[in-house]
Amino acid sequence: MQDKLSHGHMAARLSLQGVTKRFPGVLANDAVSFEIQPGEIHALLGENGAGKSTLVKMIYGIMQPDGGSMEWNGEPLKVNNPKAARQLGIGMVFQHFSLFEALSVLENIALGMDGGLSMGELEVKVREVMGAYGLMLEPSRIVSSLSVGERQRIEIVRALLLNPKLLIMDEPTSVLTPQEVTQLFGTLRQLSQEGCSILYISHKLHEIKELCDTATILRNGKVVGECNPAQETSKSMAEKMIGGSLKGISKGDGREFGDVRLKVRGLNLVKNSDFGMALKNIDFDVRQGEIFGIAGVAGNGQNELLGALSGEVRVESKAIDLHDVLIGHMGPNRRRKAGLCCVPEERHGHAAVPDFSLSDNAVLTARHRQNLVRGGMVHAGASKEFTDEVIARFGVKATGAGALAGSLSGGNLQKFIMGREILQIPEVLVVSQPTWGVDAGAAEFIHQALVDMAQAGSAIVVISQDLDELLDLCDSLAVINEGALSAPMAVKDASIDEIGLLMGGIHGEAA
Repeated sequence: MQDKLSHGHMAARLSLQGVTKRFPGVLANDAVSFEIQPGEIHALLGENGAGKSTLVKMIYGIMQPDGGSMEWNGEPLKVNNPKAARQLGIGMVFQHFSLFEALSVLENIALGMDGGLSMGELEVKVREVMGAYGLMLEPSRIVSSLSVGERQRIEIVRALLLNPKLLIMDEPTSVLTPQEVTQLFGTLRQLSQEGCSILYISHKLHEIKELCDTATILRNGKVVGECNPAQETSKSMAEKMIGGSLKGISKGDGREFGDVRLKVRGLNLVKNSDFGMALKNIDFDVRQGEIFGIAGVAGNGQNELLGALSGEVRVESKAIDLHDVLIGHMGPNRRRKAGLCCVPEERHGHAAVPDFSLSDNAVLTARHRQNLVRGGMVHAGASKEFTDEVIARFGVKATGAGALAGSLSGGNLQKFIMGREILQIPEVLVVSQPTWGVDAGAAEFIHQALVDMAQAGSAIVVISQDLDELLDLCDSLAVINEGALSAPMAVKDASIDEIGLLMGGIHGEAA
């Protein structure tokens, strides 16, 4: 293993000096400078919109910088395209995999290579790499039969076949079970010991603390600091990212729950497409004042469950009981009137219409509960008043009720959508990915708003892929896997290993 203390006596693997990138109206990267040493696991930290993705796209040759320079092992670096980056030894594993589901593992790997090997020779090399790094997969397996963690191994093997000197990982654990994360970290540490540098982007700060040697922190496109994650806490790193302090969620001690507000019994749904997921006999209860979490790896029926609970998909009447009213057959508007509001995962187009004003977006879901339509006509004064209240109470940065939803940042639009539903004071709120892609400050605000809402007597269902979020926020949780829901467990008694095994389910072969 290369001695990390000796890094000062050798050229940096990658050095950025004053790298700048502009888009119309946005300075995405503002004179960014930092170095990655050979064998170092280097984190790139920052909120959404801080400039992380733009920066790594320039390192990998997808974009070109407008200013500044880069060096590779002490020599000037100009990367015109990803193929040139790969030839130098720069590999990248993207957050969203680019795999063909109907092809085998080996065929997918071959498509990502720059040629030169027969399929037989490639299979020999693939098996060598898999054996060397413990990335076990059968090359003939069809991708559609693999778990998310197994699919990620294909992307990693594809990158490792190029014998990379720098591997860029963009949010690599966002869809993995805890066991798969442990396995990935083992592979990355082994690569580091062999001298490969790793540039690691993640919003999961406890992972960065566990894995990374150094972290460079970006805010608004600028480098605002560097730190040793091992000497920081998740909270201190989050505060460096946002440039302010975080209070943490205040849940109150000894919370007591009231009557069951939402009862789901024998909820079944046939799958609506080749890529959909059937729901299988789902049962759970949520009590007044309770936050009930649903964990799971993406694509295991979460969207179908939200559709069934929201009324976008009708089910048997008796499958969903809202405080002694059977609502399974009702559409979304009747369910809202009855007291059930929902926030879907997709902000643009599903939770809000980007080309509508905030005021018009408020009317779309709050017209009945807030009396915003009278005599068949939108009451403009009432809708503006309600929208202004959402903006003020939820700290939404917008020019006013007339601002187009599409003009807001992701975090501000999410705060608006959450505020619009919470201020309707529903008996039950179902929310999917409440803090997806929002910064630490906005996430804390949204979490506290949900806790306050529960304490005021609502029952809340939170569907999230972020297990840390569920463990912080929820009173009880269950795991959805391949359309089936596990038995609920109290969060205070939950074991991470048990949750991880439930999330992994019976996908593919045992690891």
